[in-house]
Amino acid sequence: MESLKSVFRKPDPAVQMRKCNSLIKGNLRKLDRDMTQLKALESKTRGLIITASNRAKRNPSQAKQAAADARTFAREMVRIRKQTNRLATSRAQLSSVQLQVNEAFSVRKIEGSLKSSTSIMRDVNTLVRLPELTGTMRELSQELMKAGIIEEMVGDSLPSEDLLEGEDEEAEAEVDKVLGEVLKTPDVPQKVDVGPEPEEAVADDAALEDEQEATLAQMRGRLEALRS
Repeated sequence: MESLKSVFRKPDPAVQMRKCNSLIKGNLRKLDRDMTQLKALESKTRGLIITASNRAKRNPSQAKQAAADARTFAREMVRIRKQTNRLATSRAQLSSVQLQVNEAFSVRKIEGSLKSSTSIMRDVNTLVRLPELTGTMRELSQELMKAGIIEEMVGDSLPSEDLLEGEDEEAEAEVDKVLGEVLKTPDVPQKVDVGPEPEEAVADDAALEDEQEATLAQMRGRLEALRS
């Protein structure tokens, strides 16, 4: 008999509210962690740009390759910043959802009924399409449907390649802007002929270039891990 009552008994609104808030707070913490990692990647990329620029000044014979490396790192910084901005926007939207959900439960407590919210449904539909939040946002949407706050199940997640469309072809103006910002100068350093490079310096530059390639590959791996 008790088991039948539990089947037909309506969920406790206080329990539902705690569950929704727990899911939202978990997503907020994840977004904060991801943005912290992206900030660290941006700082590392900035250092690589400066290192490449210094190499060009120190070894003019390596200036062309160093300039190409600096632009490669600048493109990575553009990608990192775009993803950081996207996550920051998502965090603000999720915070708005949290406020609206708490308000909806408060109204239910006062009026004894709960009206569905199209604005919450729209925001949840947007957030569930983000690869970073798909799993837990689906769980949140189910809880909100049980509570009667939203009426429709959210759509499928948006593939990361669609979310980040165009990021592989950043405008050169954005890259130039990053280089000017990091190097504090919009002008390309003039090439100065100081004679042939010592063999040790050339060897050091080759080792540094290999190290930078490995670092760049590692950074791209971390960036892809954050996207997936």
